[in-house]
Amino acid sequence: MKYTRYVSEFEQFLNRYKEEHPNVEADQRRGWKIWWDHRQDLDAVDRQKKDSVQTKPYYYG
Repeated sequence: MKYTRYVSEFEQFLNRYKEEHPNVEADQRRGWKIWWDHRQDLDAVDRQKKDSVQTKPYYYG
């Protein structure tokens, strides 16, 4: 007995889109590397936390 996997309409749309636009995944990976995959300067993060002013609980008061 052969089982077929259920494929939602949304997944069908994504699969068609990826077939029609083969470079989209490479663009996503490139964008991910630009914005997320980089080293953090922990000293700069600490300075930013110390320099920032704490937001009031009710901002519009």
